[in-house]
Amino acid sequence: MLLAGDVGGTKTTLAVFSPEAGPRAALFEASFPSARYPSLEAIVQDFLAQVRFPVERASFGVAGPVVGGRATITNLPWVIDAQQMQQAFHLQSVLLLNDLESIANAVPLLQAEDLRTLHAGQAVAGGAIAVIAPGTGLGEAFLTWDGTQYRAHATEGGHTDFGPNNELELGLLRYLLCRYEHVSYELVCSGLGLPNIYAYLRDSSYAEEPSWLAEQLAAVTDPTPVIVNNALDAQKASKLTLGTLDVFVSVLGAEAGNLALKTLATGSVYLGGGIPPRILPALEKERFLQAFRSKGRLSHVLADVPVHVIMNPKSALLGAARAGLAVTVAQ
Repeated sequence: MLLAGDVGGTKTTLAVFSPEAGPRAALFEASFPSARYPSLEAIVQDFLAQVRFPVERASFGVAGPVVGGRATITNLPWVIDAQQMQQAFHLQSVLLLNDLESIANAVPLLQAEDLRTLHAGQAVAGGAIAVIAPGTGLGEAFLTWDGTQYRAHATEGGHTDFGPNNELELGLLRYLLCRYEHVSYELVCSGLGLPNIYAYLRDSSYAEEPSWLAEQLAAVTDPTPVIVNNALDAQKASKLTLGTLDVFVSVLGAEAGNLALKTLATGSVYLGGGIPPRILPALEKERFLQAFRSKGRLSHVLADVPVHVIMNPKSALLGAARAGLAVTVAQ
């Protein structure tokens, strides 16, 4: 039996899987509010107290970089050590994966109902696959074909330098450079980034901020849902939130294209994370694919690359289970 988990700053979801049932069929599953626990070990202990299955191995997708079997969780004061977890729960093995590596591991298992296709294109058999996921932050990963299966690779590409593509985005970069030591794509293209775009457009007189919108934003700790919900409201959308979402979609398209070129992702590009399913109406307009393909002399390379949005909210758990079960079978 395998214990697999999707460990995030807000929520941790754990489930038990068996090699016979496979990664799409959890035998038992539960979710926990991460911030209420002092460590992942405490959550696992509560979870295992509810489980009737003898768990022998574990695999966790975690929101943070994994180096040498250790991970520091973004937005939580947790350090997860695979060896310590193994000893604490008497497990045969513990696998730690970056959360984007987990999502990438899920890609080969995704079915039609898990996806919304933005561009059908023509995938090259065995071609590399790119995964970009704007959520609270911006994650990036890719998969390569080894002759028998796709293998996922983690990156920290979301923290690379933000590159503007027009005068408006150039002004955004200048605006953020006055506020941050380093301006990454994550500071623009994520749940953290949407308020930055909004503030820039407001402060640069792109559009006037309605008083009712200012009141709504002042009343919440996280302005991102307010900005997105208003931009998608056909009746009440303000020019300011519409402009914010337009910039976000353009930057996401451009960076998805950048990742596709860097990995030569002729096998497809997948958009994961919590934001793309929420803003599907905006992604399905011409702006996203136009920014994705606008690569000068190499625009033709991306013309036939399929682009999909991952709609399955449990893709990270699915990927962690696939990776952990692969280790189980191998051993």
